[in-house]
Amino acid sequence: MPGVRDIKRRIRSVKSTQQITKAMKMVAAAKLRKTQEAVVASRPYAKKMEEVLGRIVASAEEKIHPFMVAGPVSTAGIVLFTADRGLAGGYNANLIRKAVVEAARMEDVETRFITVGRKGRDYLRRRQKTIDGQFIGIKDTPTITEAKEIANMATGLYLNGTYDEVYLIYQEFISAVQQRPVIKKLLPIPFEEGEGGQETDYLYEPQPGQVLEMLLPKYVNNEVFQALMEAKASEHGARMTAMSSATDNAGEMIDKLVLSFNRARQAAITREIAEIVGGANALNA
Repeated sequence: MPGVRDIKRRIRSVKSTQQITKAMKMVAAAKLRKTQEAVVASRPYAKKMEEVLGRIVASAEEKIHPFMVAGPVSTAGIVLFTADRGLAGGYNANLIRKAVVEAARMEDVETRFITVGRKGRDYLRRRQKTIDGQFIGIKDTPTITEAKEIANMATGLYLNGTYDEVYLIYQEFISAVQQRPVIKKLLPIPFEEGEGGQETDYLYEPQPGQVLEMLLPKYVNNEVFQALMEAKASEHGARMTAMSSATDNAGEMIDKLVLSFNRARQAAITREIAEIVGGANALNA
């Protein structure tokens, strides 16, 4: 059984760890509050843009924009959104597992990666996967400029023929305690005929094809930006939940250690009393 001194040292160590995890929980909660507001505010815009583009696609006579032309697929690009740091529960592991599973499903298709975040990059590099681009140090509340850099790399590799398809893999933010890894096709844009909800007649100036020429790059940028926002909100939520659990577990461990400390101290006192009584009896004998 550990001695009183060892248990006391262990209690101090766990209390120090508990203070750190509690501070990290509070920091993650503050970041989550700000990012959550941003991601909720950006969803209506993304939904409306998809709806409007769906209507324009249905109205366009020809769909010859490179972002919309699907062909034979021999190489797929996956943009994987992970965190730069750990201590976020299963956040990074779930994303990496999703990427590995999806890549395995693409039979007879070479998969290449663009990584956003250090954890995904390090994992894929250890597995000697092909990484065409990497983005580290994304802000806690992402900016459209950061999203454009990622989108420009993905669209550039798609347009020059390196990728035949592009997918986004990220955590969809549901709540502070729930996130869901999803895969979304980015290119070619998966619009279907008649998409866009209720049919409405519109007058276009300029023509639908010219409108698409202007809007499609904005749509791609916005899709990457939305994925980036969802990923960051999910990361903050996962880290807050993980640090909250760690803080609670540390508290339970401290309670158990205090109980063990009291027992060890009581046993030491009882042993000392027994030795004193034994010594006194020996003197009186």
